[in-house]
Amino acid sequence: MKQALIVVDVQESFRSRPYFRADGLPVFLRNVQSLIDRCAARGIAVVQVFHCEPDENPQNPFTRASGQVRAMAELAFKPDVVIYKHVHSALFGTTEAGTTLESWLRARGIGEVLISGIRTEQCCETTARHASDLGFQVRYVSDATLTFPMHTRTGREVSPAEIIERTEMVLEGRFAQVVCTADALA
Repeated sequence: MKQALIVVDVQESFRSRPYFRADGLPVFLRNVQSLIDRCAARGIAVVQVFHCEPDENPQNPFTRASGQVRAMAELAFKPDVVIYKHVHSALFGTTEAGTTLESWLRARGIGEVLISGIRTEQCCETTARHASDLGFQVRYVSDATLTFPMHTRTGREVSPAEIIERTEMVLEGRFAQVVCTADALA
């Protein structure tokens, strides 16, 4: 089955958010780069997705006017396609010409997607669920996703490790096969 790697929102914009933490960033970026390199070597399509807000406020790091809607500087790759989205699921995103990611994948006969990126429980998880519901096989590359601490309604801080564990639990066997970087292409 033809595969594609979807690299969701690994963009400089996040460094400007108050919740950004660099704790897990080096390992995450190494894992994403490993996936990119291995996919490129095998001829597997690599999709770069950017979250891009529709307004043009240069103070918002998720607008093109900010100059921060670009790949994190540590990554080196030439994607097969660049997708821009303004909602959580990358499948709703489009190319500059207006082709949706879903249409782009189907036109190439891609039946399985590998999901990586930022944030684990938001855009990555949503993309995985959406892809599964559309009939794609999904490999969720958990250690190639990144998130940040969050707070419950009662104020308890939930760690990135807890968020990742919860995401793996709700996706595994329902919407995706949860894998690690080393086994993602097996």
